[in-house]
Amino acid sequence: MKEKTNIVGWDMIFSFVVDAFKGYGIPEEDAKICADVLLESDKRGIESHGVNRFKPIYLDRIKAGIQKPVTNFEVVKETFTTAVVDGHDGMGQVVGKKSMQMAIDKAKKYGMGMVVARNSTHYGIAGYYVTMATDAGCIGITGTNARPSIAPTFGVENMLGTNPLTFGMPTDEEFPFVLDCATSITQRGKIEYYSRMGMDTPAGMVIGRDGKAKTDSDQILIDLTTGNAALAPLGGIGEEMAGYKGYGYATVVEILSAALQQGSFLRALSGIGPNGEKQPHRLGHFFIAIDTEAFMGLEAFKKTAGDILRELRSSTVAPGEERIYTAGEKEYLVWQERKDSGVPINDAVQKELIAVRDELGLTQYRFPFE
Repeated sequence: MKEKTNIVGWDMIFSFVVDAFKGYGIPEEDAKICADVLLESDKRGIESHGVNRFKPIYLDRIKAGIQKPVTNFEVVKETFTTAVVDGHDGMGQVVGKKSMQMAIDKAKKYGMGMVVARNSTHYGIAGYYVTMATDAGCIGITGTNARPSIAPTFGVENMLGTNPLTFGMPTDEEFPFVLDCATSITQRGKIEYYSRMGMDTPAGMVIGRDGKAKTDSDQILIDLTTGNAALAPLGGIGEEMAGYKGYGYATVVEILSAALQQGSFLRALSGIGPNGEKQPHRLGHFFIAIDTEAFMGLEAFKKTAGDILRELRSSTVAPGEERIYTAGEKEYLVWQERKDSGVPINDAVQKELIAVRDELGLTQYRFPFE
């Protein structure tokens, strides 16, 4: 008897996710975009934003009526180098990919491009969009606001989202420099992952209304929604470990994700209406592309960027550590390990995939873990 495995091949999982999205009313081309963004997380080893979130963040929200499967991508205002778009509560990945492509197209023609979006939804891994830019020989920058999770310095109320500020830069190496970080110590997706795995959240990442650390992952997810817990900003609580820096950067992302496009912000992104009912999150994003050819040229940029990264990695290693990495390298190494095998699926997600398959009658799929 063949031993069961939790590894599902890339072609199979991509086809299944596309068919499942289509089963929930997403047009085929949009479903492929959504699946591509979703699985890019797993390719980079960032399980917190990959197949783990397929059902609870996307399918369940469509079913609840707070996210639309058909994305009305409306250009509200446009200039040679800028644009404002409205996603009308459609799929965030579709809004994100089309917006970044607009920014890239403007950058290739005019040197720089910036597109901002409003009334969007969770757009997945931010690093996907800046990598679109690096593939086009551009510097890419993106950020998004999110439902309230972070407490401001000296506060305990969840006000700001985890608000990633993400950069991508082409290099002469096998992989670009991609810095994709939340502005909190951790993000909600990581706590969801801890919860799925039955693990406690490390102390110091989350505070309660009493100012004390919380570690029960299941309870934290409830408390984050009810406002009884908040994530610590990058750097930690208070000023001693410079938590004000994370708080400040999270606020930068909040402003750029709301003010330019006149979108929703802070408490308005909670997804909870005045009577406790679920409602669309109406997130905002921003996308910036800078064409390196408008400066000293792509090849010169890539060489200097690569030299900087190589010099950093060749510096003296701390005792007990094997080596130094630069941003994007570990994700590239994970892909080298996984590209010929597939995506690992944990027990909880296995059950979700089977349930979605059976619900939609996608009988052509039988997973290796069954």
